[in-house]
Amino acid sequence: MLRALRETPAVLLVDEVDRADDEFEAFLLEVLSSWSVSIPELGTVTAATPPTVVLTSNRTRELHDALKRRCLYHWIDHPGLEREIAILRSRLPEVSRRLAEQVAGAVQQLRDQGLLKPPGVAETLDWARALHRLGVEQLDLDAAARTLGAVVKYREDTDRVKQALDRMLQG
Repeated sequence: MLRALRETPAVLLVDEVDRADDEFEAFLLEVLSSWSVSIPELGTVTAATPPTVVLTSNRTRELHDALKRRCLYHWIDHPGLEREIAILRSRLPEVSRRLAEQVAGAVQQLRDQGLLKPPGVAETLDWARALHRLGVEQLDLDAAARTLGAVVKYREDTDRVKQALDRMLQG
């Protein structure tokens, strides 16, 4: 944060701000209000030109209204099938195209299952990586069931997915 205030132009990324505690959120609010921070050992550091600030949130908790008022919102939805395959192929080139397509297709279906925590792209990557490392060349019922923990993170979701897995992989 100090670097973003001292250097210009700067972009300050505060990733997953909803995971920070209330004290950090209050500190961030103070910085965003004055573009400065006071540190007893250093004095006050003030931005000559305010940085561009990007906050990300997974909505694990609500942010304070005062902080939300200072933000412009942009919701980023999960990628479509082709984009998710492209991400998989880019990040995990060792995974075959066929497996990447099957994993991305299965994850797209999982997101429509009404899960407590629908899988994100990170879980798609984790699942494809796990399957690849196990030597799986084609996503089938057995391989999916054995590696489901890489993509589904809640017990209730796992139970729901196991019941629908056979239907999903045949569709």
